Amino acid sequence: MLLTEYKHLEVTEVDNPTIGPKDLLVQVKACGICGSDIHGYDGSSGRRIPPLVMGHEASGIVAEIGSEVTGFAVGDHVTFDSTVSCGDCFHCRRGEINLCDNRTVLGVSCGEYRRHGAFAELVSVPQHICYKLPEEMPFEHAALIEAVSVAVHAANRTPVKLGDTAVVVGSGMIGLLTIQAIRLAGCAKVIAVDLDQDRLDAALALGADVALKADQVDVAEEVRKLTGGRGADVALEVVGATATIDTAIACLRKGGSITLVGNLAPRVEVPLQAIVTRELNVFGTCASCGEYPACIELMRSGAIKVEPLITATATLDEGPEWFSRLYAGEKGAMKVVIQPGVSA
Repeated sequence: MLLTEYKHLEVTEVDNPTIGPKDLLVQVKACGICGSDIHGYDGSSGRRIPPLVMGHEASGIVAEIGSEVTGFAVGDHVTFDSTVSCGDCFHCRRGEINLCDNRTVLGVSCGEYRRHGAFAELVSVPQHICYKLPEEMPFEHAALIEAVSVAVHAANRTPVKLGDTAVVVGSGMIGLLTIQAIRLAGCAKVIAVDLDQDRLDAALALGADVALKADQVDVAEEVRKLTGGRGADVALEVVGATATIDTAIACLRKGGSITLVGNLAPRVEVPLQAIVTRELNVFGTCASCGEYPACIELMRSGAIKVEPLITATATLDEGPEWFSRLYAGEKGAMKVVIQPGVSA
């Protein structure tokens, strides 16, 4: 499924990807449509310059291995990170693979590089970003591991102590995963905030204790009522806009911490005096950093659930229509998973 020009996808034939000595050729069984793909669809993000095969949330079966590959064999069920790190730079050597100076991202073309992704029957990926899957894990579930890893990394970045109260502002796809992850990190009370009642209902079903509809209540006041007047210990903002960051900060107790997960607007305003005089901690979080094995185990055990987040599965041929529907803002749509090997 090739983005030939902005807002236009074509299902077409291309040559099979070539693999290097340390690469795997993966037969893609499932690939999720990410919000960043939708933003790239019209060119607004600047990171999906045509022609490009998008797609970075994927799983599949190893079809071929390079001559120097170890630890993988043809037939293995695998998933892979969306970030291709170099392994040699300052940050990679420190284990900060998400901050790699030479990183590229599957399914992204931003002018500096073009790396075709997984909305295709086959994709080539380096072995060092690949992970084996339990054979019983459905491929469409495994395609959400990349999204789960974002939430788990955000929870790992957040300084939680057992028994803390967390506020999660934004109950979209990543927000619902973040609710589950921050609960597992040790929070005794999780408060979900959103404007959409359906999303708030989903948040309650997936582990939130309280759901606050931000256009109906004073969110910060309600949080104070729920925390003995103090405010929450931690807040995770999963939208990326001035208004929602303001809400998250207003919910915090003195000395609390906010983790910024959302990345919608390139610039936002923050209440500087509140951050300084209440001595708040501000954490940024980018992608994931080696959490894939933990995410696979959390999903295998049922500790993190993704099935309720899958709106639909679709064939490659149905992909362009789903992009149009998601771009138009289809109500209730959370995650659509493309299955390249399935016929309509």
